[in-house]
Amino acid sequence: MNATPDIFSTAPIDVLIMAAGKGTRMKSKLPKVLHQLGGRALLQHVVDTAALLNARQVTVITGHGATEVEAALAVNTGAAGQFDLNFVRQEPQLGTGHAVQQAVPVLRDDGLVVVLSGDVPLTQAATLQQLIDASAGKQLALLTIDFADPTGYGRIVREGAAVKAIVEQKDASPAQRQITEVYSGIMAVPALQLKKWLARLDNQNAQGEYYLTDIVKFAVADGVPVVAHKILDPVQVAGVNSPVQLAELERAYQKRIALQLMEQGVRLADPARLDVRGSLSCATDVSIDVNCVFEGQVSLGEGVKIGPNCCIKNVSIAAGAVIHPFTHIEGGAPGSKDAIEVGAGSLIGPFARLRPGARLGAEVHIGNFVEVKNSTLAKGAKANHLAYLGDATVGERVNYGAGSITANYDGAFKHRTVIEADVHIGSNCVLIAPVTIGAGGTVGGGSTITKDTAPLTLAVARGRQVSIANWKRPSKK
Repeated sequence: MNATPDIFSTAPIDVLIMAAGKGTRMKSKLPKVLHQLGGRALLQHVVDTAALLNARQVTVITGHGATEVEAALAVNTGAAGQFDLNFVRQEPQLGTGHAVQQAVPVLRDDGLVVVLSGDVPLTQAATLQQLIDASAGKQLALLTIDFADPTGYGRIVREGAAVKAIVEQKDASPAQRQITEVYSGIMAVPALQLKKWLARLDNQNAQGEYYLTDIVKFAVADGVPVVAHKILDPVQVAGVNSPVQLAELERAYQKRIALQLMEQGVRLADPARLDVRGSLSCATDVSIDVNCVFEGQVSLGEGVKIGPNCCIKNVSIAAGAVIHPFTHIEGGAPGSKDAIEVGAGSLIGPFARLRPGARLGAEVHIGNFVEVKNSTLAKGAKANHLAYLGDATVGERVNYGAGSITANYDGAFKHRTVIEADVHIGSNCVLIAPVTIGAGGTVGGGSTITKDTAPLTLAVARGRQVSIANWKRPSKK
């Protein structure tokens, strides 16, 4: 009985990410790799993919805007605890080979090095795992693709099935320029061999640069097999060099998310008009209308309906809730006091705003031009029109009138308003915190309340109406 060959690498995975380029065509002061796609920096996408590979270490090669890039990644990389995160600098920038040379001191001899680009954000972890498997821990594996127009890319030169070289565009002969299989810029290579080959690089080429791709000819010369893992999806190897390309990749990214959601059963009115800039999880029978933006972590329960033109960030929306058009929800980090919760069967909007710390119970109604901030509303509470609830605790079945506000800020400190169950607040009232409105009480329209009220009482605090007969308005003479 023949043993199954071990084709999978058991070597630790060490990821190198090239992020030193200036990105002149972006026409921006912001380093190219920090431009955002789907709410995250391009470089962050690549780092997150490295985390999915269970990388032992991730080394980012910086150059232009190095301080800014390093600071942004150190702050925003939630996955960093899973691997060692290193930075090395390439100054000046003398080519891809020169970039990788800067990382030699941090590369461990027992690792398999996966080389990625910080401006190629949508390579899937499964694809990289297939590349790693193709390397088997001992071969040089290249990620390649066929392009009808390969202009600008290094061509894969083969003898039969074997890869013999990568020839850059400016160094290619006319015959080589007809080759459509190109190198994506992504490779997997054993660290020990990579270090030896990097030491042999020179810049005798049309660009006067040190090409990383020259290691292919060194591998061939040393008898190390060079294999190509060819893929069909161009989005996975597409880089960003201009605002146009960034916009194209944004739509490709959003299309990928939209397809995933629809495959899970989500009803999208138009998949082309959806923007997810974080994570969006949906239970069954969720429907989302056009032009909605989801940021941070958003969870939608069974049967939730999202109307058109809503901006929704960091919120858990329970089953059966309806978010009417043009609603703006802007919660803080999940699990924090600023997170937002919307209870089952609640109705929000249109044109409502939920700010950090809004926590709504079941069947709460928040209507048009109502703002809720750092407040809890218990089951069945309603604020249907033109109102503000800030730093408030609102009991069950409260009816909060149009034009009413909680005056929660005294110029130095915030204070809390408590509105107990079954209270009715009339229109155009001001509740000056700290104040408590007792259960079952009523506040007459137009009142300014500065003192606590007892349960089941009517509180009216406004000037007595005066009517002057036969009064005439001033007129111009």
